[in-house]
Amino acid sequence: MFELVEPIATVTFSEVPNEAFLALGMRNYWDGYFAGRAAPLGMAPAEAVHAVFYNFAAGEVARHIPWVWGKITPREAIAVRERSSAAALRQMIGELADSPALAPAADLATRAAVSAPTEGRALYAGLRALDVPAEPIARLWHAATLLREHRGDGHNTALLAHGIGGTEAHVLMALSVGMRAEEFGRIHHLPRPQLAAVVDGLRGRGLVDAAGGFTEAGRQIRKRIEALTDELAAPAYEVLTADELDVLIAGLEPIAAAVQAVDD
Repeated sequence: MFELVEPIATVTFSEVPNEAFLALGMRNYWDGYFAGRAAPLGMAPAEAVHAVFYNFAAGEVARHIPWVWGKITPREAIAVRERSSAAALRQMIGELADSPALAPAADLATRAAVSAPTEGRALYAGLRALDVPAEPIARLWHAATLLREHRGDGHNTALLAHGIGGTEAHVLMALSVGMRAEEFGRIHHLPRPQLAAVVDGLRGRGLVDAAGGFTEAGRQIRKRIEALTDELAAPAYEVLTADELDVLIAGLEPIAAAVQAVDD
């Protein structure tokens, strides 16, 4: 389900939404990112957004929040994000936007998305408080975003339970795809001494070897984190019968594939 939901939800980080936020006075991509994604939390200070998002380096959130709220309100950001994300999704999937399978998939995804537990999941709870869009494309994107952030909140819990900090999580992610930490997109911009200190900390705990790669202990802790993340995400889908889940998967597969084809 993650592999089907993630591409649909993350159209919100593509060019159409980015341009929509820039048109409203955002200075760069990250202004729009933080305005749109943090908006369900209201006027939360940078410290709170940093805690909820979990994996940004110290000070990164504060470069954008609360500055963005001088240009746009959270309510406006929510509306811009929904409208532009739906437009981006429609553009990416082409004729599938008018497929008879889309509305049932959107309905089933929404049932799952609004049924999950909110306890301990601040960003998901904020999204749950929003109105569900009526238009099928927008409803599908909204449901995918709810499911993504529900899983993301659970992932942060799994990281915390295993003692892995936000930047450390990116290092482990980089190693899992065969990249060195300093090559990975989300952290390659960090000062080399800062990133080296994070890697050294993981090495001191036996998770990274002398060459900067995974140890067996590192592989196992990442495997446990991913397994717990999946386990914590599963309750969202328990409201659906096996047949309904099959219908949802069949409806999402071509849509997710179309989005990924555009990204590729």
